[in-house]
Amino acid sequence: MKKHWNITVQGRVQGVWYRASTQEKAHELGLTGFVQNQPDGSVYIEAEGTGEVLEAFLSWCHRGPLLARVDQVLVQEGEVQGYREFEQRR
Repeated sequence: MKKHWNITVQGRVQGVWYRASTQEKAHELGLTGFVQNQPDGSVYIEAEGTGEVLEAFLSWCHRGPLLARVDQVLVQEGEVQGYREFEQRR
């Protein structure tokens, strides 16, 4: 069954290829949704997929790309939106 997660990643996550790496990982796992930078320096993600795949994605979000420093990851379950792909937003 498909689930929808709203994920906020805090730390040094802007300017370190976090969005591009997130999109790559989501494509690799077959997730849909989007990733975008937030004015407060965090990165916001909406991801949809099965629970097992979302868990693997969340585990990756805690690490992020090589140059990132992740301090905190907040997750909230939401309503499935039916995204067709996973995109990077500004």
